[in-house]
Amino acid sequence: MVKIRLARGGAKNNPFYRIVAIDTKRKRGGKPLDIIGFWHPAKDVKKIDTKKIDDWVKKGAQISQAVEKLLKEK
Repeated sequence: MVKIRLARGGAKNNPFYRIVAIDTKRKRGGKPLDIIGFWHPAKDVKKIDTKKIDDWVKKGAQISQAVEKLLKEK
């Protein structure tokens, strides 16, 4: 099953998140199938490709709660 979720990056006390489509059996930091966008909470910058999200949902991907919240804020 494919899930659209956050993958953490960045430094200690300075997180940076990528919004990725990834197989649920892989680790949070594992290789994603597709990078859909990013979110940098410290600078309050986010870029999300909603077209890619729609394509993945049509293929059967599920959206995590954290990504859902980000989509509603946009």
